[in-house]
Amino acid sequence: MYTTKYHKASDAANAASLLGASPEAKILAGGQTLIPTMKQRLAAPTDLIDISGIAELRGVTIEARKKLGVLKAKGGETITIGAATTHYEVANNADLAAACPAITGLAANIGDPAVRHRGTIGGSIANNDPAADYPAALLALGATIHTTSRDISADDFFTGMFSTALNDGEVIKSVSFQAPAAAGYGKFPVPASRYAMVGVFVAKSIDGDVRVSVTGAGDDGVFRHAGLESALTSDWSPASAAGVNVGAEGLLSDIHGNAAYRANLIGVMAKRAVESA
Repeated sequence: MYTTKYHKASDAANAASLLGASPEAKILAGGQTLIPTMKQRLAAPTDLIDISGIAELRGVTIEARKKLGVLKAKGGETITIGAATTHYEVANNADLAAACPAITGLAANIGDPAVRHRGTIGGSIANNDPAADYPAALLALGATIHTTSRDISADDFFTGMFSTALNDGEVIKSVSFQAPAAAGYGKFPVPASRYAMVGVFVAKSIDGDVRVSVTGAGDDGVFRHAGLESALTSDWSPASAAGVNVGAEGLLSDIHGNAAYRANLIGVMAKRAVESA
């Protein structure tokens, strides 16, 4: 047995202070990864800092983008999601579904109902599991991760398998991104866990910029796919996505499928993502 001190943080600044006070402290939001690893003795934090009750870290806000006083017809709204917002809350937010249905659909298919009611978007991206869904969405949407000390672009935030740019004592407060003109997510889940064997998120901004990210397939975690981005910039269509030759280099091989199988799935899921968009 080992001793763990439990702290109920009063706000984000208090959470950061408590986290910085001990090098072995861990943030507890939904606990969907942390608690199982503690049970298996794979993690033994000296302190648990519970942020689940902090109001400033929860909820979805959507700020309309205006040009010359006229609301853009499609896309462009600034969407902000609090780090402690659960997958269930993301999936069932009607305003978010209208602005970016791809991300509400993504959230609705994470795990099972028990996981969706406890797991949080901040916990998911902080853990950066190589098969998690949210990292793919935020990378493709060109999101910004807001912490207690700075703002980090998604391109800089995800640094490798289970690795992020977060510093010691830094707590994620929220994520934000511009609502896309079109976006979609294609996911081939592992039946038992519902994690992505391959997931592809495609997004087209109101300015026409296309970003494509892949989760579940990379041997170093989530990544952008330049070939798919180039093809879909030229022709935003399912046929264009399906026509890209996806190589197996740098892809993961495991008990669920080898690199060549995942390469094929990337093309298939990209096509489905564009179809859904």
